[in-house]
Amino acid sequence: MNTKKDITNQLKDKYEALNQDLDVHLEGLLHSKPINYWEYIQTDALLSLQNQRTTLPDEMVFLMYHQVNELLFKMILWEIEQVAKNEAIDAAFFEDKLMRVSRYFDMLTSSFNVMREGMDVAQYNKFRNTLTPASGFQSAQYRKIEFASTELINLIDNRFRATIDRNTSLEHAFEHLYWQAAGKDYKTGKKSYTLTVFEEKYKDEFIRFVEFYNTHNLWSIFKGLPQAVREDQKLVKAMRHLDYTVNITWVMAHYNTANHYLNIGGKTAEATGGSEWVKYMHPKYQKRIFFPDLWSEQEQEDWGKDV
Repeated sequence: MNTKKDITNQLKDKYEALNQDLDVHLEGLLHSKPINYWEYIQTDALLSLQNQRTTLPDEMVFLMYHQVNELLFKMILWEIEQVAKNEAIDAAFFEDKLMRVSRYFDMLTSSFNVMREGMDVAQYNKFRNTLTPASGFQSAQYRKIEFASTELINLIDNRFRATIDRNTSLEHAFEHLYWQAAGKDYKTGKKSYTLTVFEEKYKDEFIRFVEFYNTHNLWSIFKGLPQAVREDQKLVKAMRHLDYTVNITWVMAHYNTANHYLNIGGKTAEATGGSEWVKYMHPKYQKRIFFPDLWSEQEQEDWGKDV
């Protein structure tokens, strides 16, 4: 246990390293206020961010649910960044971060019950029309999670993956990412308004992000580890668990919730952004796999077929 003298010496060393005077900082403490929960959490600011577009009560559930998702996405990116910028990774550290991310996705998966059971279908199908042309695929943070998890080649639309390799320019590869199928006619090249405005806002940022993460993503980092670390069975299990959780379990929870609200009278309605959400979202079509070499050829072939 540190003594008062130990703490004082550590503080002195800390501020000397910053070329700061410890006494000045200590004197400042005499005038500082103790922090309160609501100030630290910024409760008032958080609770002021919910602005409905309709008078339908369940729109508030939908709005806050997606805001919670974005906070969890931020937590996930925070964990991945610690892996990407760590130059001395061991199996225990990597596994710990992977399982944290998996737990966040477990929360996201189970929370879809809030959406599926917590909103009135009739209300949803009224207020959803006021959200057009916004779409869930416009979540920039989720796109970054994908970029930070695997090499770009594994996010290419399955129809074009064989024609693109790791030497393809980022600009060209970006035009063939799987989620572009939600808003692009590949025969004509025409893009929906939803996709167009999304790219206008985030494309340059995404390309800068990928320039770093295409060699510092979870999959690339794993492959660059010593063989003994790559063969650590707890780490391999954590990698596979995360891959399946993100690309099948969570996706299917999202898919089934969307289907609950958009399958009207046996006919599947368009999503708010007009996307072909079934083929874009269901894992059996795109076969999104972050860590492909950790799965057998048969497992890859059967990806998403049994859900």
